[in-house]
Amino acid sequence: MVADEVLKQGNSEIVAEVYTFQDLAHATENFNPDLLVGKGGFGRVYKAHLGDRNKIVAVKQLDMIGVQGNPEFLAEVLTLDLDESKTPLDWHTRMMIAKGVAKGLEVMGTYGYSSPEYAMTGELTTKSDVYSFGVVFLELISGRRVIDDKRPPEEQNLIMWAKPLFKDKSKFPMVADPLLNENYPVMCLNQAVAIIAMCLQEEAITRPYMSDVVVALDYLATVPDNQEPGHSDE
Repeated sequence: MVADEVLKQGNSEIVAEVYTFQDLAHATENFNPDLLVGKGGFGRVYKAHLGDRNKIVAVKQLDMIGVQGNPEFLAEVLTLDLDESKTPLDWHTRMMIAKGVAKGLEVMGTYGYSSPEYAMTGELTTKSDVYSFGVVFLELISGRRVIDDKRPPEEQNLIMWAKPLFKDKSKFPMVADPLLNENYPVMCLNQAVAIIAMCLQEEAITRPYMSDVVVALDYLATVPDNQEPGHSDE
């Protein structure tokens, strides 16, 4: 199901790993309450270790009560391995993934992803989801993890590192994943960074609605990335 949904986003080279219920039960120690890290609108989220690679992941146990369909849940299932040893995703693929995630987003309150108001009040709102999407989109564009203690101290928190760059358009290319080798339409990068900056506003009321984000990403996902590096249509 997950792989089919990813393929519908337009890139048949993306392959999703599929695990059985038994695999996930084993990885979560039979959904051990001690491994519970949060709850969302569709179920519980557990910390898990998958396979011999000892990969730490979040496993969401879907609650069928009240669920309207697959798209929202799919957005949480879709994850990216940003291991630089693998072939990097091109710009267009990243935009298609962002579009798919935005269309069905319901994000758990995880450290690094949760909005400021959630950290203070514990209350999740639709604007909290917008903030969480901004974090995920920034990870997708930059190729960085939201919290990475392997980087220099000033770069370990992705949000704190990126926010000063949002204030100067000439620095937007610094946000882009170096593995893209500048193979992206500059106009689209500028618009993508602007979307991220709006989603990450401290005050919830100043963030856009997810429906507006989807409209913007619908456009960005249609722009090919085969322009010359550094070329802009602006």
